[in-house]
Amino acid sequence: MSFVDTLRQWDEAVTCADRQDWPEALSIFLSIQQPNSKICFDIGCLHLLNQDLDAAEKAFDCSIRKDEHLAVAFFQRGITFYKQKRYEESSADFQRAFKALRNNQLIDYKALGLRYILYACEVLHNVALAEAQLGNWENAQKNLAKALDYKTEAKLSVIDKALQATLKQKLFRLVEFPSKTLFKPNKHYVAELEKKDYLGKSKVVASVVPQDEFSGFAPLQPQVEDGPAAPKEPEVLRALEGEAHTVLFEFVPETNDELAVVPGNIVFVLQKGADNWAYVVFNERKGLVPYNYLEPTLDISLGSKKIKGVARLHSRDPPRIPERIQGLSPGSTQQQPEDNSCFVKIRFTFNFAVLVPSGSSYMVLIEKISKKLNLNSTVITLSSDSRGKNLIDNNTKMEDVWSRAQGGRITLWCTTKEQSDGKPQKEVYLVALHSYESSNPEDLSFQEGDKIKLLSKVNQDWLEGQCNGNTGIFPASFAEEVPVDGQ
Repeated sequence: MSFVDTLRQWDEAVTCADRQDWPEALSIFLSIQQPNSKICFDIGCLHLLNQDLDAAEKAFDCSIRKDEHLAVAFFQRGITFYKQKRYEESSADFQRAFKALRNNQLIDYKALGLRYILYACEVLHNVALAEAQLGNWENAQKNLAKALDYKTEAKLSVIDKALQATLKQKLFRLVEFPSKTLFKPNKHYVAELEKKDYLGKSKVVASVVPQDEFSGFAPLQPQVEDGPAAPKEPEVLRALEGEAHTVLFEFVPETNDELAVVPGNIVFVLQKGADNWAYVVFNERKGLVPYNYLEPTLDISLGSKKIKGVARLHSRDPPRIPERIQGLSPGSTQQQPEDNSCFVKIRFTFNFAVLVPSGSSYMVLIEKISKKLNLNSTVITLSSDSRGKNLIDNNTKMEDVWSRAQGGRITLWCTTKEQSDGKPQKEVYLVALHSYESSNPEDLSFQEGDKIKLLSKVNQDWLEGQCNGNTGIFPASFAEEVPVDGQ
């Protein structure tokens, strides 16, 4: 069933419900072949209205399977369990509904087509009632006390009455969802279902043919003597730059001016440096890759242009990555070190570089790094190897360190005390505001609502995180921070 058909039937069912023709509304809803989570929720509400609790439970199950973050669906299923006297399951669903609120005081579903506000204090009120039915009066009082932190002025009396009842170990009234309230389809989409005649009937205004009564979209035209004009070259071909090459081996970048590629990618070489590094463009991104990882591409016919060459993928080990030489690497954004300066490449949770005078003391070097990381120098530990055995501190002979520099460059490793303890002292978690699909090997994919553990801040626009067992970078605007206890 197409989206248009589903939308039309959804609108018809809601119209019947507005007329209080509940059997017809339910019949139309059940005829929809692939209902979404909102339609399943509407079906459950109508079953609940008919006191068909088993059918209502199945409908809310379906709604939750299709959208596990729909708090109001958990709330309705909890009410269904409560009416079936399945109080443990009812309490669990009310708690899931509260968790889906994500510490918000309320959720207004008006923007999603449901005229209903779900209050956190009412959800906790129902948790307390289910616990009271199980005889757990202490838990009931705790949940009602917690509800006071989320109360609004309009709901204050409901919570107070429930608290007074629990002190006397008396049951109180369940807060129910109005079952006659349903999710409605987007009114703008519904308006587009009606056919509209935007053009009207055409009329001949002028024609070279006498008494032309042609009423199509264009009158008859005289034949042109010249042949047809050559087709315009597509914009994508006019924008094509460089020579096409196929990537033979996977390359993982170590600096922010290098580009991640995998075997089979087609890149366009804009410039090749004398140090055997190439400045390329791939997926509208530009950066450096080793030229010996590339090979000219097979003939590709794109309109009037042809990209010539030979390409073949290799199963052997990749060649050695050539040494980067600043000034010879094309497209490099890093500055050339002066005669008395040295580039220090720092391997941290992300890579960066600092420029210091050659032969600098430990204090000068650590101060540069601490400013770059925005951390106190006392929590930073440097070493000259990846295992952290050759530590660099105030007692280290810096002459030995600088003697290992080649071409005015040296690589050091950096950790912090928080990392050395095994676990960060304070873990930061984010929640995804939107879904993000990775377009590059170093990117992190996730779905809306996923929890992401923050590992580091790459820059003001990109973050490094961990989600679903994968690690990578993602746009900072796609997530926001949540408290650790909200995991």
